[in-house]
Amino acid sequence: MNPLLRTQHRNLFNGDTCVFFYNPEKWQPEDFSLQTPVNPRTGRPEPAPRPVGGPFKPVAIQRYVDLLADSGIDTFLINANACRAWYPSKVIPTILDGYRRGDREYFRGHAICQGATEPEDVELFIDRIMAFMNLYQDLLDAGVDWLAESAQACRRRGVAPWVSVRMNDFHGHKNIQGSFFNVPLLKQPEMRLKRSGYSSTMFEPGYREGLNYEKAEVRALMFAQIREVVEDYDFEGLELDWWRQPLCCEPNATPETVAMMSDWFRSIRALTEARAKKTGRPYPLGMRIPGQLETLKSIGLDVVTLCREGTLDFVAPSGFWCTSWEMPHDTLRQQLGDRVAIYGVIEDGANPLPTYAPAIKHRQHIRLISSSREMLHANAAGKLALGADGIEWFNFYCTDQMRIPGLISDYTSLRDIHRLEHLRGRPKHYTLSLSGYGLVLPPFEVTPQLPVVLEKGWNHLFRLPMTAEPADQNLELCIQIVLKAGDTFTCLPVAFNGCWPRLDYTPTDQLLFPCGPLTHFTAEHRGYDYRFPVNLVRDGWNEITVENGGETPITIVAIELAVRAVPKENP
Repeated sequence: MNPLLRTQHRNLFNGDTCVFFYNPEKWQPEDFSLQTPVNPRTGRPEPAPRPVGGPFKPVAIQRYVDLLADSGIDTFLINANACRAWYPSKVIPTILDGYRRGDREYFRGHAICQGATEPEDVELFIDRIMAFMNLYQDLLDAGVDWLAESAQACRRRGVAPWVSVRMNDFHGHKNIQGSFFNVPLLKQPEMRLKRSGYSSTMFEPGYREGLNYEKAEVRALMFAQIREVVEDYDFEGLELDWWRQPLCCEPNATPETVAMMSDWFRSIRALTEARAKKTGRPYPLGMRIPGQLETLKSIGLDVVTLCREGTLDFVAPSGFWCTSWEMPHDTLRQQLGDRVAIYGVIEDGANPLPTYAPAIKHRQHIRLISSSREMLHANAAGKLALGADGIEWFNFYCTDQMRIPGLISDYTSLRDIHRLEHLRGRPKHYTLSLSGYGLVLPPFEVTPQLPVVLEKGWNHLFRLPMTAEPADQNLELCIQIVLKAGDTFTCLPVAFNGCWPRLDYTPTDQLLFPCGPLTHFTAEHRGYDYRFPVNLVRDGWNEITVENGGETPITIVAIELAVRAVPKENP
């Protein structure tokens, strides 16, 4: 393994093409403020506040990188593209090719991709997307390349600038012909996959019709962009992002197809090695991937061979939108060998358990964990305890993007997250992965363990990586079993790591820790809290066993675990 990956690149932050632009009121407050303006088209106040002001300037990029550097980030992976390039590329189509400021029709075809179908909803979508994309136009008008600017900002602060390329982004999938997101090549049916959508019940089978890498034209398009960002920009690392989307070749790829793709990746390796030789700096090459390696090989991605032969320097196994709580980093190490760095990826989504914020009367379908220091610490600890070489953050900033009162990304939580010794003894909020329509993408995800139905007398074992805790800091483990609100039972025995089952519990409608303003379950669910000594927790895999001691079936919707201070007993 490149020793730099274990010493200089351990706290990595992945920012998408919009990371600087989502919240200009934060990074350029002298020119932008959140307002609810009167819409000149309707004469009425807009339905939600948005940033008003401008123009957008490079100082916002510099300030964002300053925040990352001040928060302990050592490596910034800057995403350059979706389906089109979002920077002013000279070799592939860009996101604003042909746009003129104020041209509403340019964006109309993408409205359906954002769920807007009613006429007024479409117009509201155009109002907001046009204001957003005009931030990019501000920089173009000023002759500023934001991608180059981001690398320069990293250099100024001593943060390593890497570039992340999305290999098959499909945000425009609901209107392939009409969305401004899509490259012309995608609009040709013969260039798209035909057999990746295998079930009528999966989340939008059409979401699997991305570009087909068996086509030489597709490989040429992507290689041209990769060459450009490697050779013409001041980066020193490259991530190929196969989670946007995990679409490459037709499933059940032949050995010849797999070999062809491996050769293509070796040609990318040649680019990075040539760049390293020219600059005198190492240029690591890696992939962000699902954790199902055999499934990836079925679509042409032989990650095992590429890692073992040294073509790849790092991989970042992850979930699609929800963070993985059970990623088997220990097993991945056995499969991939010791030459490659394996990063633990923390996504912003906890799992699809809906929660509620009574203070603002807000129901949230997914917790955004960059607002929960306890969840971030737990997710990182589980990955590091299984041997992850560092942490990569993904979608951390999405929490701020939603502008929900009290739900704010906690950038102070980034510091030292890659150090297991820093995490021991701190409060943690673990949970398990759940199935969730649209938030979990089979067959690429590590299969979620929940929900599970237990008939009368049935028991079930659940596994979760955690980290051992010091015994002298007055901590305890609380396990919360979340059931459907209408479920009843005579007893619900719960055991942890083989201890004798516990029967005593406390019913509750509250989460173990708040996630921003989110403090409660929704009315559909009910929690049952069980207390255990913290010394039962061990480094690596831990086991929770739940038994239905009632007469009727129950549904375990979620299991949450807290490492917390022992509550003071009431006098």
